[in-house]
This record gives sequence, structure tokens and C-alpha cells, in this order.
Amino acid sequence: MSKPYPDIQLETISRYRGELMGLAMLFIILFHVWLPRGDMFFGLRRCGNVGVDMFLFLSGIGLWYSWSKQPSLTHYFIRRYVRVYPAWFIIASLYYVPRFPKGGQIIDLLGDILINWDFWLHCELHFWYIPTIMMLYTIAPFYMRLIERYPLYRWLPVVAIVWCVMVQWVTPIHEAVGHLEIFWSRIPVFLIGINMGKHVMQRRIIEGQSVWLVAIIFLMTFGTCVFLEQVKHGTFPLFIERMLYIPLTVTGILLLAHALMHTPKWLNASCRFIGTISLEVYLIHVHFVLAYIQPYQLGYWPTVLLITAATIPLAWLLHRVLSPLQSSIINHSKTLSP
Repeated sequence: MSKPYPDIQLETISRYRGELMGLAMLFIILFHVWLPRGDMFFGLRRCGNVGVDMFLFLSGIGLWYSWSKQPSLTHYFIRRYVRVYPAWFIIASLYYVPRFPKGGQIIDLLGDILINWDFWLHCELHFWYIPTIMMLYTIAPFYMRLIERYPLYRWLPVVAIVWCVMVQWVTPIHEAVGHLEIFWSRIPVFLIGINMGKHVMQRRIIEGQSVWLVAIIFLMTFGTCVFLEQVKHGTFPLFIERMLYIPLTVTGILLLAHALMHTPKWLNASCRFIGTISLEVYLIHVHFVLAYIQPYQLGYWPTVLLITAATIPLAWLLHRVLSPLQSSIINHSKTLSP
């Protein structure tokens, strides 16, 4: 007797990880293109910000896979940093060097190019995702070791959520590190992604009878986020919505991964391609494409399409140039691993 509702296979998250990363990047592009507050699409467009949380959740799952196969700190750090840092260094140099003021402090320029330290000092948001993901990559292997030895520490994402509340409303903490709210509020979903990695590897399933629960959580969080942005934008701390992004991300990815099993091959291939170059697309699309197209005020959707069409070839070129170097370093690192 067939089931009334199909099971959700967690393994599909790994199978369609590239496609999901591509969709996340498209959501981020939608978020970055300006739209007037009174537009009916404003709240939905603002929710494209959840693409960042999708990236972090999927990154956590991917890290668990990689760590389980080769738990070497040397190989882990080389593999993670070599994927991000060369592209970051090139783009940061192209962005910051031309803007370096006469008589400016060279130390400040080097700090921005090497580690984007103005993000940590002043929450400069030009490329905030890069220092964030690199810091999360740094703590991830120690978290994975911890939960392997003491499984109870898988509850640390809850502690991270409590910390976000403290950062927002405990005055001494807020004054000290409140400017980094955008970083703190993304830690829980990243750690949850690592936690989920084990279940994805083990090919666990969510039984068909529970699909309605997944759908209800998705609709509740998605509807609330759209309402908050459309009606109450600017009147609430953003970290509140980012806490809603956590269940929205998890349930949204579960539903999207299941849907991708039935979408046309050309659509999957297109999303997968964008997912492959998603880092480069992120680095290029705002400051090297959007900044030059948006002043023409072509309208929201024409701008989105033009930015996407212009960014993808540039991102692919950067990816293609760096790939041989990255592959060579990663392959060499395998010989260094114990």
C-alpha cells in the first residue's frame, strides 16, 4: 500500500547541494537590488536575505562530510581557506586599493585586504560574509570534535541563540560587541547545519506523515518574515527576524531539495552552475556590477536580470583562473595530512 505522502529523504540535501547553493545566491541578488518600500514585492524581496543562512546551513553540512572523511586539521584548514581566500584577496584588492585615500594609513588598507578588519572593528558591511565564513570555518573543526566526543554539546546552537538575545539587550555586552550582530545571529544556523550533517550522511528520512509539520513551520516563519518586512520594516531588531530564518532555512531547504527531484534537468543544471561559482558571484555582483547598473533605474526585474547576466561570466572567469591553483594546493595538502 503506497503512502499518502512521500518521505523526505535528507540525503537529497547533499545530492542537490549545488542547486541549493545556486538558488541561495539568486535569493541574495534579489535582496540586494533596490526596491521602494511601498512596492508589494518589498517584503518578499527583503526575505531574500535568507540566502545567506542557506549558505551557512549547507556549508555546515558540507563541513561534516569533509571532516568525517578526513579529520585532519591541516587538510581541513588548507581546503577551506584556499577556496575562499584567493578570490577574496583579488576582489578586496580591486575594491580597496583604488579607494585608498591620499595620506591614509597603509596599515588600515592592509587590514581590510587581508582580513577585512573594518568589519570586526566597525561592522563595515561591504564584504561581511567573507570574514564571517572564515571565522566560522576556524571554529568548526573544534565544534565537530567536541560533539563527536560529547554529543550533548549539539545543543550549543541554543546557547548561541541566547547569546544573540544578550548581545541585543544586555547593555554592557551590546556596547562591546553589538556592532557584530550580523555575525552573532548567523552562528546558530551554521552549527545546526553541522549537526544535520551526520543525519544527512546516514540517509535519515522524515516520514511522510511529518511533511505537514515541515510545511506548517515553513509557512509560519516565511509568512511572518514577509509581514515583518512589508509592514514593520525598521521597527524591530533584525536579529529577531534572523532567528526566524533558522526554522525557515531548515524547512525551506528540505522542501526545495524534495522539489528539485522533480524539476527539469536544465533548471537543475543552471542552478548547480551558479552554485559552483556562488562565492565569486557574491564577491563581484554588488560593488562591481550593481553599483554601475542601478543608477540607471531600469526597474527591479530588468536590473536583476542584467546584473545576473553580467556577473555570471565574470564570476566564472575568476573561478576558472583560480581553480588550477586551488586544486594544486589542495592535492598537495593531502600529502601533508597525517
